[in-house]
Amino acid sequence: MSAWLLDRDDAITEFEDTGCEVSLSCLNCPLPQCKHDDPLWYRRYQRQIKDRIVLVEMQSENLTVEETAERFSMTVRTIFRIMHRYREAIRLGIELAT
Repeated sequence: MSAWLLDRDDAITEFEDTGCEVSLSCLNCPLPQCKHDDPLWYRRYQRQIKDRIVLVEMQSENLTVEETAERFSMTVRTIFRIMHRYREAIRLGIELAT
């Protein structure tokens, strides 16, 4: 699929919109920014989504840290790290990935 883009000099440029594993088309991507523009942001975004899945399951099924670690094949320390990151984000008012 081809798309048109204005470059920095206001010239119209054609590019091939091949998308990525997130979306078949860059122009229809659900991410708030392109994963290729900031790879560190994308890794952090993916980690936040995984963390949220762990925390939601832990809370909804009333699991202990040890049970959660076993269920997700993680260490107990990793579960504590996830919990710490979540608490810090709340304390600092940082919006997490949903």
